[in-house]
Amino acid sequence: MKIYILKAILKLNPTAQVSVSGEDINQIEWYDGNPTNITNQQILAKQAELQAIEDVYENRRKEYGKIVNQLDEIYHNGLDSWKARIANIKQKYPKGN
Repeated sequence: MKIYILKAILKLNPTAQVSVSGEDINQIEWYDGNPTNITNQQILAKQAELQAIEDVYENRRKEYGKIVNQLDEIYHNGLDSWKARIANIKQKYPKGN
């Protein structure tokens, strides 16, 4: 899932009154005058940080598989086998910090 500029701005300032046209960093309209003076560089850095986190979770979700298949795996192979597989996936895609 793509992390949008607006989400990054709202993570930096949850009360920001802002809109972004076309996901263009140069097309941000601040309705509140940007009182915390958020810069484009801060927005892009936060967007990259959030995207990296989202990518980890997306990769994990893909490898975990559907819950119905996970339950079937537990039924046929046992909980310990499932836990070991999940642990390997988490190790393969660590959260970071």
